[in-house]
Amino acid sequence: MTDATPAPSRRRLFFWSLFVAAIAALNYAARFAGSSGRHAARHISLYSYSTFAGGMVVYAVWLGVVLLICIDRFDLLALRAPRSWKRALGLALAAIAAIWAWEAIATTIPLPQSPGREQGITNVHWEPAHAGAFAANFVLLAIVAPFVEELTFRGAGQSLLRFLGRTPSIVIVGVAFGLAHGLVEALIVLVPFGIIVAWLRDRTASVVPGMFVHAAFNGAALIAAVLS
Repeated sequence: MTDATPAPSRRRLFFWSLFVAAIAALNYAARFAGSSGRHAARHISLYSYSTFAGGMVVYAVWLGVVLLICIDRFDLLALRAPRSWKRALGLALAAIAAIWAWEAIATTIPLPQSPGREQGITNVHWEPAHAGAFAANFVLLAIVAPFVEELTFRGAGQSLLRFLGRTPSIVIVGVAFGLAHGLVEALIVLVPFGIIVAWLRDRTASVVPGMFVHAAFNGAALIAAVLS
């Protein structure tokens, strides 16, 4: 199953590429700021309402830019139901299995620090007194983030790159997704994740199944972080 939409403007692709490059540059600048040449992990406070508020502002602006890029061509976002939910479910389960298998392999590769620790959300432990803030940040990271990021990469990005061919667009979107996080060690997980979800989008012609897969992994990671 493929998208049956007319070729988009190269100008849209230019602005999308510029936007993604800016996100990556800002995140890598934050990643290495003050590290004196050493890799410094970023810490995400799951028990702070300020994390939620700041994140919501960032994602609101982010979504606004993506919508501007796709203005009068919102079909590029692929925000539509898959033609067959049954087939989409089977493909989503296959994608989840592939991601889990790769993550299991990735854990055996010696790295300066684990991809999870580099993202700054490991070993935070459960704090019942801050359950409200955790719930807010769960919504931010497991619902809002997947929604916006999928529209950006597997939606607009994959549509705009489709003229290169199915496989190149899938791979480029996966790499761009990984780099946009501004991490190093975690690329070994993020890039394959991005490629697999891009494959899912290609097969279903919709970003919706990928949103569910993305949300499931983010949510599982957050729960595992506080229960470990």
